[in-house]
Amino acid sequence: MKTNSFKFVHMLGVIWCMTAFTSCTYSQKPTKEKVQSDKTTTMETPFEIQKSEAEWKSKLTPEQFTVLREKGTERPFTGKFEAHWEPGVYTCAACGNELFLSDTKFDAGCGWPSFYEALDKTKIIERIDKTHGMMRTEIVCAKCGGHLGHVFNDGPNPTGLRYCVNSLSLDFNKKAGDKDSIK
Repeated sequence: MKTNSFKFVHMLGVIWCMTAFTSCTYSQKPTKEKVQSDKTTTMETPFEIQKSEAEWKSKLTPEQFTVLREKGTERPFTGKFEAHWEPGVYTCAACGNELFLSDTKFDAGCGWPSFYEALDKTKIIERIDKTHGMMRTEIVCAKCGGHLGHVFNDGPNPTGLRYCVNSLSLDFNKKAGDKDSIK
């Protein structure tokens, strides 16, 4: 019994140290957010589509509202586009902004739809996300500000990126699925 208590206290100490270290390393505040096209904007980005919370709630399902407007996350391996492989274009579920081509989708094994490249670098805005004790890069729709997911630097070639996106933040349009077929 004493051995288990010692292990538990030791684990708590290790966790506390890791939390303290993590908090210190993430203490820098970003002053600007970066649009992938290398344009910078202030943190208060004026999005083309502006709606009240009530308008968004009437347009989106409760689950979509949680993800797109409140930065929620769907459970892994539950989204309708996680194992979806038809050719076409993935769009923002809130505003229809074309975001990803099916040609750039890959199976990352993480439980969410993953893409190695955005359709157009100006269609997604990247922001620093320090929630849940982690440092990540959030991605939002540049047209309406809807939360899409996060981008990581562990994707395949040619970009090395993995746009990890919630299915609830996406819709899908069947098209040829290549850049030449997109207007």
